[in-house]
Amino acid sequence: MALAQRVFPTIAVVTAALTFGTVAAIWLVVTQWLSSAFGGYLAGRLRTKWVGIRTEEVFFRDTAHGLLAWALATLLIALLVTLGSAATAGVAAAAASSPSGTPVSPEAADQARKIAVAFAFTTSLSLLIGAFVASAAGALGGFHRDEA
Repeated sequence: MALAQRVFPTIAVVTAALTFGTVAAIWLVVTQWLSSAFGGYLAGRLRTKWVGIRTEEVFFRDTAHGLLAWALATLLIALLVTLGSAATAGVAAAAASSPSGTPVSPEAADQARKIAVAFAFTTSLSLLIGAFVASAAGALGGFHRDEA
């Protein structure tokens, strides 16, 4: 391996970049799940306790409050990402209009498409799991509220 890194020094750089990218993606997914759980738990725990309602209705309302906390946070993040993407697209369009732009090869375009599809699938799955985690945490928060 050391000989290969001396002969092809870019192998080490690519490997380090892939490792960093994978660890960063896992960190972001776990952080999203934990923040969904925390927000859902707080929404269920801080919801006003209603007296004289069936247990199933209380459970449903706590779960719905957890889901709504997740939905609101997701919409706010989507708005921020959209605004950031619009600003970045403007800068990229200005840079692309410069005469030094080089054409993109079909292989690079295909690789970018595959990465975009994998990113979209992983993000969708993570958001779906985050919604479930927030709903379950809302129900748990409501359960702890009723115990106290």
